[in-house]
Amino acid sequence: MSTTSASKQDAYLMALDAGTGSIRAVIFNLEGEQIAAGQAEWIHLPVPDVPGSMEFDLSKNWQLACQCIRQALHEAQIPASTIRAVAACSMREGIVLYNKTGQPIWACANVDARASREVSELKEIHDFEFEREVYECSGQTLALSAMPRLLWLAHHRPDIYRQAATVTMISDWLACMLSGELAVDPSNAGTTGMLDLATRNWRPDLLDMAGLRADMLSPVAETGTRLGSVTAKAAEASGLLAGTPVGMGGGDVQLGTLGLGVVRAGQTAVLGGTFWQQVVNLPEPVTDPEMNIRINPHVIPGMAQAESISFFTGLTMRWFRDAFCSEEKLLSQRLGVDTYSLLEDMAARVPVGSWGVTPIFSDAMHFKTWYHAAPSFINLSIDPERCNKQTLFRALEENAAIVSACNLDLIAEFSGIRARSLVFAGGGSKGKLWCQILSDVTGIPVKVPVVKEATALGCAIAAGVAAGVYSTLAETGESLVRWEREYQPDAVNHEIYLLQKSNWQAVYLDQLGLVDRALTTSMWKAPGL
Repeated sequence: MSTTSASKQDAYLMALDAGTGSIRAVIFNLEGEQIAAGQAEWIHLPVPDVPGSMEFDLSKNWQLACQCIRQALHEAQIPASTIRAVAACSMREGIVLYNKTGQPIWACANVDARASREVSELKEIHDFEFEREVYECSGQTLALSAMPRLLWLAHHRPDIYRQAATVTMISDWLACMLSGELAVDPSNAGTTGMLDLATRNWRPDLLDMAGLRADMLSPVAETGTRLGSVTAKAAEASGLLAGTPVGMGGGDVQLGTLGLGVVRAGQTAVLGGTFWQQVVNLPEPVTDPEMNIRINPHVIPGMAQAESISFFTGLTMRWFRDAFCSEEKLLSQRLGVDTYSLLEDMAARVPVGSWGVTPIFSDAMHFKTWYHAAPSFINLSIDPERCNKQTLFRALEENAAIVSACNLDLIAEFSGIRARSLVFAGGGSKGKLWCQILSDVTGIPVKVPVVKEATALGCAIAAGVAAGVYSTLAETGESLVRWEREYQPDAVNHEIYLLQKSNWQAVYLDQLGLVDRALTTSMWKAPGL
């Protein structure tokens, strides 16, 4: 890693991190230490009479982004002139459309699911072979891609569709609002299903095949390249200094792995948030013949990532805490500790395997036909000494680790890559019991970084590379990561969990059968199923 001659004490980097639920502006020093942050929640409002829709409010959300920038600068007590560069990252799948003058005219969040009918229509093209062609080229299926949403606009909002001259992702919109320049990066644009994994560029023929216009594809620029500079207009709105370099950012998960130093082939990470992602770096782009696993461009040029997703893992834990643990919440307030930490202390006294209790929440990933069983606990007993809050809490933590292990198995089946260790980050990694369970279930060492929310750090690294503060993305990611804890697997526990994993897979399959027979309600179904 190299730095310019400017004093490190007077040099900082800013990341704009646009998540599903909030926007953050985070300031880091050049050693990768967080100095300050501003955060604001945003809401994606459904359109009346459009089921599954989640509009992204461009005007209000830009104001919130500027508010966060000013808040972070104020908290850091530094002049804007010390911000050496800024970059943006965001949730994947959310898209923004612009007219011919470059003005943003429409956007939707990643959770937008209005285009279920269009997904079905696109799947039927060429006797259902179109989706396989999209997947083999881009690593994406149709359910979360941009093409069904664009087709929905063509069908239902032709006024917007006719005006659309360019499409980008939400991170690119933030960069455009700062710099006035439009471009996309491969890591985020890859989730549109319209980008070629091998060339890291658009595939206009896919839009042609879908009956869509192929003239709205913006330039592609790699993460860490310089897009432009903060304009006078953006400086006035945000408090940044006009002329500050604006770098290309990227997708939140890919930049998160950069911030964790997961930049070499074969390295593996589990990101434990509201959703859990299991990410494996692939030496070259390769897709899954069974279409179970998503493949994305990494922010590292030439590298791809296999990504599997566990649904609502963090949300499930929050539901359990809020629905059943009011006493523990009150006690934790009196003791001045986190409620989850208190519940983990209780769960640590429960034997490995949680007396056979089997949670049914997220399934392993099946990207082609993706749906879940009804949420439930199976194999409860009426023995209060065995079946209680601490048992159910431990069972949920074990189940999250089992689903992660199943997803890593699916990746290994087609890629041949089995991790020798994994990095565990995100909110889930704060739980020491959970970390040990993950190591025991997978049978491999688990490393926990000091910076657990690494997405913003990865984004700041991209800004630094764009400004010439750092040399390369990979070298900087490796040099800035610091480790807090490491866990070794217990061989006896691992054998118990292997049997538990096998049992869970069989039980889950039966539970899906209840959904198929319309006896229970699926926790979630992909659009178009």
